[in-house]
Amino acid sequence: MKTAGGTKAAGGTKTAGGPKKGGGSKKGGAKPDLANEITASLVVFLVALPLCIGVAVASGVPAELGIISGVIGGLVVGAVRGSTLQVSGPAAGLAALVAETVLEHGLAMLGVIVLGSGILQIVLGVVRLGRMFQAISIAVVQGMLAGIGLPLMFSQAYPMADAKAPGTPIENMAGIPGLFGDILTDRQAMIATLLGIATIVLSFVWKKVPGPAKRIPAALVAVGIGIAVAALPGVDVKTLQVGNLLASVRVPGAEEFAGLADAAVITSVLTFTVIASAESLFTAAAVDRMHSGPRTRYNTELIAQGAGNTVAGILGALPITAVVARSSANVQAGAKTRISRTLHGLWLLAFALLLPQVLALIPISVLAGVLVHSGWKLFAPEEFPKMWRQDRGEFAVMTVTTLVIVATALLEGVLIGLAAGIVLAALRMSQTVIRQHVEDDTAKVVMAGNATFLRLPRLIEALEDAAASGRPRIRLDLTGVTHLDHACRSQVEEFTAQQRGLGLRVELLMPGPARTEVPVAPAPEPPRPAPGPEAEWFYLDTRPLPAGYEDRMEGHAQGYPQGYPEGYAESYRPVTSR
Repeated sequence: MKTAGGTKAAGGTKTAGGPKKGGGSKKGGAKPDLANEITASLVVFLVALPLCIGVAVASGVPAELGIISGVIGGLVVGAVRGSTLQVSGPAAGLAALVAETVLEHGLAMLGVIVLGSGILQIVLGVVRLGRMFQAISIAVVQGMLAGIGLPLMFSQAYPMADAKAPGTPIENMAGIPGLFGDILTDRQAMIATLLGIATIVLSFVWKKVPGPAKRIPAALVAVGIGIAVAALPGVDVKTLQVGNLLASVRVPGAEEFAGLADAAVITSVLTFTVIASAESLFTAAAVDRMHSGPRTRYNTELIAQGAGNTVAGILGALPITAVVARSSANVQAGAKTRISRTLHGLWLLAFALLLPQVLALIPISVLAGVLVHSGWKLFAPEEFPKMWRQDRGEFAVMTVTTLVIVATALLEGVLIGLAAGIVLAALRMSQTVIRQHVEDDTAKVVMAGNATFLRLPRLIEALEDAAASGRPRIRLDLTGVTHLDHACRSQVEEFTAQQRGLGLRVELLMPGPARTEVPVAPAPEPPRPAPGPEAEWFYLDTRPLPAGYEDRMEGHAQGYPQGYPEGYAESYRPVTSR
């Protein structure tokens, strides 16, 4: 079949224009512009470099491990056809969890935990559970991100002042007033803090800078300013300590794998699996809304993330997830294929191997400022009033999730948030109407809707009121109930049996399946015998009756009616069958 244009497209048809559909590339994509992909990869590299280092520092591990994870996120995850433009690497959202894990189990066990998480992610992707994460309530997701972002901001306030954070999120928040006092009395701490504040301000306002300069990542501009200030005479702020990249690789041994017998380690593996998978797939959904290219294949992307974490675990590096900041930079830079996100990992590797001395010039306070900005974006305070206006029930779920994460830990907060979301959904589904009134000698209770255990207190109250009415008869009408769970059914039946035992008449009308009245077919008439040789036949005249027929019929003798017009008697003449 031909259409306007000329050349054949896939499947033998022709499309408007000239070149083959898709420009000769794979289905769904445009012909890659290699120069554009390289440019985009450099932009992503410049965004990823300070984030990889900053996340590692915030996680309490050597900076080299952050770079290794960034390289794996590009070269391993980026090469798999899960998502086209999503970029992966060490994420700020997992920094607090990694720091807590390293503190509890040691740096050597981190590789085993990340490796176990990667294998589980691959399994989840193979059994096609990738889309399961889309079923999680958006209120829980936003609460989780806020619960990650808020502690991240407070924990990074201390490195911004070249100080050490006290520990837990609550302790970090409580120590802020004392931190301000230390900053005001220490000149170098004040310089470091000002560098961090300048980084935060740049991160917020840099996109508003006119001209092509705004295409340069704000984090890279802040790093350049920080390096320049740190090099001034009289400035003695802490800078990044970077070692040999290859020497930092920590392959887990038999002793570390033996730690999998510890229930706490298994819990950490499950926690990393759930959080890393959820964050990656939520990011995929967000990135898909940023462009019109091929959509994310969720199960394939989950396998890709698992492959990356498996490699990261073998090398003892940080866990990997998809990252919004790098992914959005990739989209905004005009990337169209996986080339850009894969190449950015190559640039990270080359920079760390060839120019490690440059990394040692970066002030820690600048990296902390980058992470404070990331924490604010995760916290997203504007989402709370927005959720309040849209749905106060979901607002409660979101707030509970955030507060529990801040007060306890990430896994506990997410589980309690999910439980709160389920309870909210159950309450909304359990819309039960219970009406009760007294009529003559009968106390009546009428129920309609979904009667679940969540409405059991209201049901018990109505039944008790009916029993206390003093009427000799109780009528329970549940025919309008569309769903009656076991708890409510048991309560109604027990109440009925109890009241009948006390001598009251209880009429119980229970819900049941709809009954369709099937019309009863009339009984078939017995078959008539076939006419014999002497059978008589009567021929019925089909002409209309004559006027006044009924009057003339009255009083006539038996036989042929008199007064018939000619021919009527003949038409009723008996005839003998031959």
